[in-house]
Amino acid sequence: MGKKTRILAFANNKGGSGKTTTCANVGYSLSLLGKKVLLIDGDMQMNLSLSFFSEEEVLKLASGEKNLYYGVKKQEDLSDYRITTPYENLDLIPSSTLMSGIEYELFTKWQREMILKNCLAGIRESCEYDYILIDAPPTLGGWVINILCASDGVILPVEASPWGLFGVANMFEFLEDVKKIAPGLALLGVVITKLDARKNYGRQTLEALKAFEEVSVFSTVIRVDSEIEWAQDNSRPVYAYKKSARSALEYMELAKEVDNYARRIRQH
Repeated sequence: MGKKTRILAFANNKGGSGKTTTCANVGYSLSLLGKKVLLIDGDMQMNLSLSFFSEEEVLKLASGEKNLYYGVKKQEDLSDYRITTPYENLDLIPSSTLMSGIEYELFTKWQREMILKNCLAGIRESCEYDYILIDAPPTLGGWVINILCASDGVILPVEASPWGLFGVANMFEFLEDVKKIAPGLALLGVVITKLDARKNYGRQTLEALKAFEEVSVFSTVIRVDSEIEWAQDNSRPVYAYKKSARSALEYMELAKEVDNYARRIRQH
């Protein structure tokens, strides 16, 4: 059987969930596991791009036309919008601050929910990548619907804090609505992030998530670790910055779990 490309979205309508950090570090860990990975920065804040390139480089990419905004606006095959990262097996389609206007660009388009899916069709059919990981912005609009319709599965990072679960019920409802358009979309699971072992929030978050039926939680939990911020300051994934860091090892374990789950879901 040949290689299949799995497309996974990292989404949460609440900011500060660790969504982008999880996407970047799971992507890098998968590349270390021998998987070919394409990361797509779908957020106007460009933090996924900043995880691998300096601010100067990211702003240069954002101000040019080789970024996601122009590819989607022109409804072109995104193959030509890829750039290589400094790491083997890991490519990126960078974002742009202009992504703030993408909803407006899509609004009048025919079959607007499927535009990103169509733009990715050529890359997917080439089977060049094992995984395409998309970082979605923290909203519940038409652009996030586009991202989810292009994806086989969605991963939902949730912060272990009193506010971490705020709005998560809305997110689950939103996913159910999107499934009416994209019935093949699977919720791969919830990742608990920013866990502080000294506080009870982790247990409380887990208990609260159990109230939602058919929602699985990844067994790997990402704990609070200052090395994450140091790595981000250096525009590097944690494992590349300091592979002995606790969070680096946790992201590696999470990547193995993601790979295990993702191989079971069917493409659509």
